[in-house]
Formats: sequence, structure tokens, C-alpha cells
Amino acid sequence: MNQCNQKSHKTLHNPNKSKRPTQRKRHKKRKKRFVSKLISFSLFSALAVGLGFLFLNQKTASPSVPYLASSAVSQPTHVLSNNDFSTSNWSLILVNRDNPLPQNYTIETVVLDNGESVDKRIYPALQAMFDAMRQDGIYPIVASGYRTQQQQQEIMNEKIQAYQNEGYSEKDATIQAEQWVALPGTSEHQTGLAVDINADGVHSYGSEVYDWLSEYAHEYGFIKRYPADKTDITGISNEPWHYRYVGVSAASEIKTKGLCLEEYLS
Repeated sequence: MNQCNQKSHKTLHNPNKSKRPTQRKRHKKRKKRFVSKLISFSLFSALAVGLGFLFLNQKTASPSVPYLASSAVSQPTHVLSNNDFSTSNWSLILVNRDNPLPQNYTIETVVLDNGESVDKRIYPALQAMFDAMRQDGIYPIVASGYRTQQQQQEIMNEKIQAYQNEGYSEKDATIQAEQWVALPGTSEHQTGLAVDINADGVHSYGSEVYDWLSEYAHEYGFIKRYPADKTDITGISNEPWHYRYVGVSAASEIKTKGLCLEEYLS
């Protein structure tokens, strides 16, 4: 810095020059220096703003709790089938026995640290909800998230077999199993928008988790998908652990009016 200043000083006061710069020339030099400083300041400001935005974005995106992988890992896109569907209202998709998975519906998943995964669009809300639960001294886990068609079929087969082991006929075992497990192609888990949330079993109990979710989940856009008093509509028995993302606005209205998703959409 000092060497540069000295060199500049010598240039401005070169003893070999016999004539001092005219006022016009001095004005041009001052103008040139001003423009140079202005350009430098603009470039510095733009760089500072860019670095600040990058830092803020990274800080916001970083998971604050360890229930997700340290870096969000995107899995291959899953293509689901049946029915037409507009992706503009993706959070309100209705999937049940009468409304199979839609045609050309794609999702991109984020992997959790326990191997489960969810639609990446619900990750921020799920993260925020888990943060709030832990601040209240309740420690949840995602016991089940996204499922493929094959995984859903395997779960159904296992449930049917369990009832057969209890002495049910194959037909009756299937009827009983369908009260708890959705038929492949009609499960919300295949959308990536539904999660089964349970306690970690160490710091919290299931009832604590279910009570908290019943009271506050709507504030984060999640609803209890299969209430005990709506089984005749949903076709699924009471599942206090099964929560579905529909967005804060819809979840709040569903909670306030005591509806299930089928009633809300109709």
C-alpha cells in the first residue's frame, strides 16, 4: 500500500515535467479517479451482498435437528399411476380406496437419517414441527414415510398373514387387514406426504407424541388423517400416529371444523 502511494506521489510530482497540469487536465484526472472509485465500490458492494445472501441461505437450509440426514439427499423421481392430477394443488391430493394414485404424479424425496424418506416439499414443515416438539420436551421419530408400490404390498401381505396366524380365514384376514393397511395404489404413504410419527421410546411415550400432534400439528400444515369418529368415511381405523401434510390453511380449517380430508374436499 505504501509503495503504491509513493509511486503515485512521484508520478504526480515528477520533477522532469516543466509544466504543471492545466485546470482542465486536473479536472479530468479527478473525474477519472472518482469514476474508478465508484466502480470499485459498486463491485465491492455487489460481492458483499452476494456473500451475505449465500451465508443466509446456507444457514436457513441447514437441518437443526438430527432426524434428517446432514445433507438433504434427493432420491430418483418416483412415477405414480392412475387418474389425472393437477400438480398445482399437490398438497390436497386425495388418495383412498375410491381415489387411486394419480397418473404422471412425480415426487422427489429427501432421505431421513433412519432410512425413511418423504416428499422434499414437506420437509421444511416437518422439520419445524419436530423442532417445536423437542422444545416442549417431546422426542418423536418418523416410523414410516414414503413407500413404493412393492413396499405397500409387502405390508399388506404381512398383515393378512398375521390375521391368518390368529385363525382367520384368508378372506376374513384380508378384510381385517384392509381396516389397517391401505390397498397398494391407494395408500397416502405412496405420495410421500404422509408420515407415521411415534415416540423415540427413550425420552417420550407414544401418548405424549399423539396428544401433542392432535393439539398443534395443524399449525405446521399436518392433519390427523384417520380420526376415530371418521372411520365410516375414511374406511381406515383410528390411527393417532398417521399425519398427512395439506398446508397450514387447510389444516387449520380441518382442525377447527372437525373434518376429515374427504369432507373438506367435498
